[in-house]
Amino acid sequence: MSTLDDVRALEAQHIVPTYKRQPVVFVRGAGMYLYDADGKAYLDMLSGIGVAARGHADPALTAAIAEQAATLMQVSNLYYHPLQGEAAKRLSALSGLPRTFFCNSGAEAMEACLKFARRYWYTAGERSRTEFVALEHGFSGRTMGALSVTHNAHYREPFNPLIPGVTFVNPADPAALVAAVSNRTAAIIAEPIQGEGGVRPLSREFAAAINEACAKTGTLYIADEIQSGLGRTGYPFYFQALGLSPDLVSVGKALGGGVPIGATLVSERVSAALSPGDHGTTYGGNLLACRAAIVVLEQLTNGSLLEHVRRVGAHFESRLKGLAAKHPVITEIRGAGLMRGLQLSVDALPFIDLARERGLLVNRTDETVLRMLPALTIDTTDLDKAVEILDTVFTDVKAA
Repeated sequence: MSTLDDVRALEAQHIVPTYKRQPVVFVRGAGMYLYDADGKAYLDMLSGIGVAARGHADPALTAAIAEQAATLMQVSNLYYHPLQGEAAKRLSALSGLPRTFFCNSGAEAMEACLKFARRYWYTAGERSRTEFVALEHGFSGRTMGALSVTHNAHYREPFNPLIPGVTFVNPADPAALVAAVSNRTAAIIAEPIQGEGGVRPLSREFAAAINEACAKTGTLYIADEIQSGLGRTGYPFYFQALGLSPDLVSVGKALGGGVPIGATLVSERVSAALSPGDHGTTYGGNLLACRAAIVVLEQLTNGSLLEHVRRVGAHFESRLKGLAAKHPVITEIRGAGLMRGLQLSVDALPFIDLARERGLLVNRTDETVLRMLPALTIDTTDLDKAVEILDTVFTDVKAA
């Protein structure tokens, strides 16, 4: 059963309706392309929302997953196994943070960040430091804790009351950030590049304000790198480009190349405040997920992938600037490396739909932003093809 009508009918009977699906069924992938049930090819410039960092059906990742599945997948965190430490070592080398807690997703990684920040101050004897400062346009997930530090009221309001004591500040106002942080603030949460909020990089001035507030009050900084981390921007993590020094970092999406895994990266001082039983997970850090993560991290730590992303990212930016010069509906190009957003003066949805019909997958975020997160291994030929298709899309939507 793989036709669109068949799949729709089955889901209508049995799937909780929390997703608004697009009218296509994908049945296989290869490299930068997905194929629907009719065999039509689509250039995938979304990569599972930044997940398929090595592209689809990557041979090395596929071989490692198959070998591990045939060996051992799960023993629980009651026991040692040889892969968690290896994956954590590679994450430490990339981030500079010495400790890792493995979980199953980016939202779970943020939940751990929030708990660990609270636990740090509890251990320090400052039990009034329970509040958080987060950013307008910020998005950290849909679980109750992560949702509490997510700004969009559309996501939040149906589930109130959430965690109390969260203050949101405008990321264009560094002074507001400094003023909002007090001796009751446990942590500041900020994506170095806001993803769901419209692909909005923090300014260097705002990053400096985070550093100032943390230095002045001792407040912890949580860098949400779920979307911007792991080479997406040409840096291992984008906090490094901004001169930030986080105590905690949430990681997800690209880490397993498609196998579900998340991680919370932790400074030594925060790790020292934690005790056995403070947090846990049944599946987190299982052998299959860690084996996949090691394959992804190997390419980042020992290969030339970061340089590749910087090179093709610069090419992509140049081509997008040319596209914007032709189509005034594009008012701004934001992002870095292979994390790009086109700010439009109108709703982005018609452009997304027409692009899909023409074999190009992009998506809309923040209503008027067209977002692109291709696999990190994409080449300039496919980037050029994506821009060429977008050129026809913008021309034809305008004509309509």
